[in-house]
Amino acid sequence: MPSKPPAVEIEVEGRVVRVTNPDRVYFPESGATKLDVVEYYLAVAEGITGALLERPCMLHRFPKGLAGEKVHQKRLPAGAPEWVETVELYFPRWKRTADELCVTEAAAVVWAAQMSTVEFHPWNSRRGHVEEPDEWRIDLDPGEACDYATVQRVAAVAHEVLDELGAVGYPKTSGSKGLHVYVRIAPDHGFADVRRAAHAFAREVERRAPDLVTTAWWKKDRDPAAVFVDYNQNTRDHTIAAAYSLRGLPDARVSTPLRWDEVADADPRDLTMFTVPGRFAELGDLHAGLHASEHVFDVAPLLAWADRDGL
Repeated sequence: MPSKPPAVEIEVEGRVVRVTNPDRVYFPESGATKLDVVEYYLAVAEGITGALLERPCMLHRFPKGLAGEKVHQKRLPAGAPEWVETVELYFPRWKRTADELCVTEAAAVVWAAQMSTVEFHPWNSRRGHVEEPDEWRIDLDPGEACDYATVQRVAAVAHEVLDELGAVGYPKTSGSKGLHVYVRIAPDHGFADVRRAAHAFAREVERRAPDLVTTAWWKKDRDPAAVFVDYNQNTRDHTIAAAYSLRGLPDARVSTPLRWDEVADADPRDLTMFTVPGRFAELGDLHAGLHASEHVFDVAPLLAWADRDGL
């Protein structure tokens, strides 16, 4: 019986993370291993850490790689070093709490990757004000019969509305078939208000591109060739993949920040764990301004739109 490959010790900013089973294949299509995943996250450490910093984070784990079971994990996996930080969250539906990972340094990302995490899905609020989001997330989610060119056209409409509002949006690919745009907001509203604001924005985008966009709540009521502007992603405990997070897809796509002038041409299939590190080395973190709160938007105009529309 072949012996297991030796563990690899990775030093990250003075922390040492022991990576076991480094040769386990995570992405069978390319042969990329667990160690490749760790090295990817090291290459984009500044970006992924900025995207996750101080946020409760749900983990999508693949203990046997993509060929095995996918585990959606809210609670911090057992065996965490004492320096890995958490935040306690209350879930009213189950009337219980959970300690979720709360990344405060790059080593915590590497440790989570060692624990078979492929995808990181953070909340849009931070540990100091968990019930008050500081990110408004615009999710352009294509229907089953919707092509990516339509998503790009809708992104242009969303950008137009953001510009008119005076809001600075930071786009990224979803890492799958859609696009996300994040806007920094002040943490002075609860989830219900931020969701109402997001709904009002979605309605405005729909008004301007009615043949391309839907805001219908129920999937059965949506045109499958349209883009759903999913305002529900701003609901409490709803999460989407972080910037620079890998996705559990065979080609190892990455949810990748873009410049606005790239949105019309960038192909998500080109943005993978094999290409994004070089892009990151060249361009740096395109969401750095978002993390630094360089542009903070007041959602009051959107709440006024929500009142106008009876939302």
